[in-house]
Amino acid sequence: MTIITFIIVLLVLILVHEFGHFITAKRSGARVDEFGIGFPPKVVGIRRGETLYSLNLIPFGGFVRIFGEDPTQVADDDPDRHRAISNLPKKKQALILVAGVAMNVLLAWVLYIAVLAIGVPAVLEPENQAYVHNEALTVGYVVPDSPAEQVGIEAQDIISSIETETASLYTPDGEGVSAFIQAHADEELRIVLMRDGEEKTVTVRAESWLIEGEETPAIGISMALVGTLRYPIHRAVIEGTKETFSTLYRVAVGIGGFIYDALRFQADLSSVAGPVGIVSLVGVAASSGFTSLLLFTALISLHLAVINVIPFPALDGGRLLFLGIESVKGSKIKPAIAQWANLIGFALLILLMVAVTYNDILRLIV
Repeated sequence: MTIITFIIVLLVLILVHEFGHFITAKRSGARVDEFGIGFPPKVVGIRRGETLYSLNLIPFGGFVRIFGEDPTQVADDDPDRHRAISNLPKKKQALILVAGVAMNVLLAWVLYIAVLAIGVPAVLEPENQAYVHNEALTVGYVVPDSPAEQVGIEAQDIISSIETETASLYTPDGEGVSAFIQAHADEELRIVLMRDGEEKTVTVRAESWLIEGEETPAIGISMALVGTLRYPIHRAVIEGTKETFSTLYRVAVGIGGFIYDALRFQADLSSVAGPVGIVSLVGVAASSGFTSLLLFTALISLHLAVINVIPFPALDGGRLLFLGIESVKGSKIKPAIAQWANLIGFALLILLMVAVTYNDILRLIV
């Protein structure tokens, strides 16, 4: 099921990106020869006007084939020569190239708005408390080898109540539970938990922990009030826009830092996920719920947007770089040079993908 979910997510992300190129090319007057779902071999194709819409066997994404992407294949006597993308004005070419990236950002924006309007688990904070409903005290982290771990308390457990032989707490919050544990450090604590809709009771004794420089009785968990964050649609648009651009900024900074380290031969490939790692992450997101999967899809869409705009051959950003060079020098880059640059760039990207995938597999084995 995880593989199927991954394929669907990948298909959506790439098709949205390619649709951006497709619709902008159409509106810019370029001749679009084919829009394909999946990759060849072709299963079926329907021609509408000058464009072939194809369904292909390999389901990992899609493609758009625009006339003139290879300038050497545009004949001097071709009646559509003026509609080749390589012969369009530079501004139109740039717009077509940027459109794929823009569509990935747009998709992320729509997904963030949808999630915030549908509702998503969130920690209760002063700034969002008016929009958080059905909050409950939830375990966020369990310290390894702590009393809590030893009795089976897990992250995401909901604490319903806590009691001893002499006292009880039935409407707990984080501070209240901590104070209760400290006040009854010498007694057994019976904690009633909710896990996946089922009630579970554990008995545990607190131990002394060094917290903020002081010996403090604790059982080794972090807690927070977590509920469903749901905004009205107008507010979801505002918050979704803020989330889109703040996440886009963080992604750009992260990828920029990785590139900087790579140029100094200090990049940590273990911090990067390839296809195998992303399959695993998709599975985790899907198991956490539909909204978690939508949030993960939005995040990956923003990563694709940033990666594609990098000025590196074989990427949209590399083609934009070539356009910029042509604008400055006043003439076109020789097709052979551009082809070799893209070929080398593509080969380097494949090598990076192989290295990252190797690390993904090692993480699964170890």
